[in-house]
Amino acid sequence: MDVPLWLALIVVGWLGIKLVRPPWWLIAVLLLGGYLLAESGLASVADTTVK
Repeated sequence: MDVPLWLALIVVGWLGIKLVRPPWWLIAVLLLGGYLLAESGLASVADTTVK
């Protein structure tokens, strides 16, 4: 079964929010930080670090 990445991320994010119940400001900071990191020149550095 092939599941699109965006759908898997939505499901995992929803389950994480329901089960762990982090504060909403933390979710907003992580989403905004991830977006800004992906759009910056540091994306290649983060990519090599994660791999």
